Amino acid sequence: MKHTIEEVRLKNGARGLLIDVPGATVMSSQFQFRAGNRYAKDKSIEQVAHIMEHMAFGANARFKDEHAFEADFTRNGAYHNAYTTDINMVYVADCADFEWDRILELQQVAITQPKFNNEELESEKGNVKSELTGYLNNHNRLLWPKMQQMLGEDVLTFRQRLGTIAGVSLSDIREHHRRTHTAENMRFVISGKLKGRKATLTRMLESWDLDRGERFEVPLDVHKRANPTLIKRQESPNLTFGASLVIDRKLNDYEADVMHFLNHILTGTTFSRIYGAARKKGLAYGVFSDSTLNERDSSWDFGGQVNLETVEALFDIIVRELKNTLKGDITEAEIETAKQYTLGRYQMGAQTVAQISNFYAGRYFSDDFVRNYEAFPSEITKVKAKDIVGLANEFVTTDTWTLAGVGNAEKELITRLHEKFATIFQ
Repeated sequence: MKHTIEEVRLKNGARGLLIDVPGATVMSSQFQFRAGNRYAKDKSIEQVAHIMEHMAFGANARFKDEHAFEADFTRNGAYHNAYTTDINMVYVADCADFEWDRILELQQVAITQPKFNNEELESEKGNVKSELTGYLNNHNRLLWPKMQQMLGEDVLTFRQRLGTIAGVSLSDIREHHRRTHTAENMRFVISGKLKGRKATLTRMLESWDLDRGERFEVPLDVHKRANPTLIKRQESPNLTFGASLVIDRKLNDYEADVMHFLNHILTGTTFSRIYGAARKKGLAYGVFSDSTLNERDSSWDFGGQVNLETVEALFDIIVRELKNTLKGDITEAEIETAKQYTLGRYQMGAQTVAQISNFYAGRYFSDDFVRNYEAFPSEITKVKAKDIVGLANEFVTTDTWTLAGVGNAEKELITRLHEKFATIFQ
């Protein structure tokens, strides 16, 4: 879908993107604050952010409780939600174009004028406890926070997070909202038919009742290499595994494209070097690799689920293909295939207003960078094999990594897998 984008800086200190999609029948909005778990005033109440997010659509200046707010918000089919991560708290909404201003006003009252009360606090403590307890049955939820801890990140596992729920008080909720929900700490992305509406939108956003505040810094973690870890689960007949390599710097945009191409070559399709080879041999149904850019570091991750009797053969393939990559075995044909695949996904990724919004939002919320949608096709043509090889080698020579698994395996198996994987660092 054709669109134009404008970054606006409001008088109150907030910043955001207004994306005009001519003819759109939907308005999509996202409001982000650096207000996630890492910004709790004390680790003993780490879930204060998550609980506050659950209470976000409860009692406020106009509605007595969540049910009244929900009934009014959704009466014409509008959708809203919110989510919390270690760093972010994000409020999202989609609505029909004819009621965009009504929905924006409802978002304003929910975000800026909540009336937190004990009844809703106790209810949402129970809901958050139920949610996190459910995550204990999800092996990936068990695995990756533990790996973050092992690498030196100041985060809690989900079992540890459960222990912080009971101590959260109503004053903690109000303090967290007051400290984090400020104009300087807010970013937004609004997409839809905005022609002739931008001035009205700006006035509405500048009227939000928020203190000026400050834009919080992203916490700095010092990463370290860690020994292998097994999280024992008797009921699990297979192994959920993960390996993470970290460098303490943020990749630039070109390097992000480089890693995207490499991950596609390794695990992107059923004809890829690792995933494709594993499927062909019947070793694993799913294997992935991915790279993540954070404000102060970047990671290169591998993971999947595999039966215990085939996991070592799978790791032989992983290690072989990583070694091939490190020594420069990347062909121009593979790069061309990755370019064509990425170009197709790029064109398919702008079919809806929400998809367009998401293209910009993640990066903008991270570091205020506005991606250039029109330039993307030409940018991906610049990726070169030597840069793929060079960046892969940087992750390896940094030698900051760990490997872990969840399942009914023996520690000796994880140790052998760790020893296999460690050979790429030699």
